[in-house]
Amino acid sequence: MEDIENIELAYLSLDDYQELKAAMIESYASMPDSYWREHQIETLIKHFPEGQVVIKINNQIAGCALSIIVNYNRFDHAHTYKDITGNYTFNTHDKNGDVIYGVDVFIKPEFRGLRLGRRLYDYRKELCERLNLRGLAFGGRIPNYHKYSSELTPKQYIEKVKRKEIHDPVLNFQISNDFHPTRILKNYLEGDSNSEDYAVLLEWDNIYYEKKVEKAATTKKIVRLGLIQWQMRPYIDLDDVMQQAEYFIDAVSGYRSDFALFPEFFNAPLMAKDNHLSEPDAIRKLAEYTSEIVQRFSKLAISYNINIITGSMPEIAADNRLYNVGYLCRRDGTTERYEKLHVTPDEAKVWGMEGGYKLEAFDTDCGKIGILICYDSEFPELSRLLADEGMDILFVPFLTDTQNGYSRVRHCAQARAIENECYVAIAGSVGNLPKVHNMDIQFAQSMVFTPCDFAFPANGIKAEATPNTEMILIADVDIDLLRNLNQFGSVKNLKDRRKDIFELRKK
Repeated sequence: MEDIENIELAYLSLDDYQELKAAMIESYASMPDSYWREHQIETLIKHFPEGQVVIKINNQIAGCALSIIVNYNRFDHAHTYKDITGNYTFNTHDKNGDVIYGVDVFIKPEFRGLRLGRRLYDYRKELCERLNLRGLAFGGRIPNYHKYSSELTPKQYIEKVKRKEIHDPVLNFQISNDFHPTRILKNYLEGDSNSEDYAVLLEWDNIYYEKKVEKAATTKKIVRLGLIQWQMRPYIDLDDVMQQAEYFIDAVSGYRSDFALFPEFFNAPLMAKDNHLSEPDAIRKLAEYTSEIVQRFSKLAISYNINIITGSMPEIAADNRLYNVGYLCRRDGTTERYEKLHVTPDEAKVWGMEGGYKLEAFDTDCGKIGILICYDSEFPELSRLLADEGMDILFVPFLTDTQNGYSRVRHCAQARAIENECYVAIAGSVGNLPKVHNMDIQFAQSMVFTPCDFAFPANGIKAEATPNTEMILIADVDIDLLRNLNQFGSVKNLKDRRKDIFELRKK
């Protein structure tokens, strides 16, 4: 092979046809007369020009990739090559389809070993993302199967190839490029004697695909989080508390944040006027404010165009039981309720509080989120269940008195980000409340955690507040990075779970 002066990826032109024909004949020497006719190439270029590309080395065709767009649901999973190409007419091409189907890809023998095929497949993937299509598919040959067909079924052959017990140059290459085998195609390509007319249906899913919707709104991919590190101080009444809350909401909204996260029991200073009561009675008096606080937060969410996570507040249920709950107040005016499932020994012993039962991920205009109150973040099963529901961001409002308690929440929250491939935002309160029993001191450092991989901070910390200081923390998180991590991360914590030996489910 002569010295390489330049490598160029270019759209296929009809002027390239004679050179393309010669390259195909050379590449498919074991399959006589296997080349596309000029009118077929002309049809492909006419209907889908960006789907037909060549790689040229020193201005000479070294490889080619041909493809069409199809409505994938129209074809049976057991389709043949004739089916998918409309008996080689390509009348199956549908500009409104949802999948790019690979018609052909080849590299001339003299240029093999330069990873040129990977460039062609990468181009197809980028094209798929640019056109917002669901994925790629094609029937992959298994040219070494004829050597093993007397002793192995196609399925057994593929399993051995995947385990590296057998080398198949085509299938090995496809798998290494993130295509996953989905089924065996029988009688797929006539004349492919080396594959004994079998092929493997290979697919690649576009993790950035967004299903077309009729609504004008779209789900945001860069999400701005506003965390409120709340100072515990004496307040005159509920109006005084909500004035301070609105100040913070105004501030984070001014920075165009999508979420405002308040801490657990941020309204605890209102118990000061009932400090003469027993602790159980005082917390129940505090619960009388909860309904009005939620209504006010919902109005603020609408007026400041921000989703508010209200931290948590005590709430008395219809059966007179006391729970620790919070609300998601969306900017469209809707609300959702979440509960603390594991109350701390102190909450149960001093206040008579009980754990709730509700656990679910919530849909927002920024994707799915989960919310766990403080102690719940220390139970990995809960966040894993939320991750299985599609959670991208986990919010943890917390309240801790000592650095020991804070460290438990902090380190468990960071673990949740790694194991569930999600972002985790934690926000707590700081300062002292000398006139409120059981709420004397608070310690907090609010933070945003990320998974630990190349696209994220090396220490897994996106942003952190100053410890024990009243302030806001604002950070942007990129949801698309999570999709990429799920497919191509150095490790894949969600995909690599051994579901063959354990399972996790909600009752």
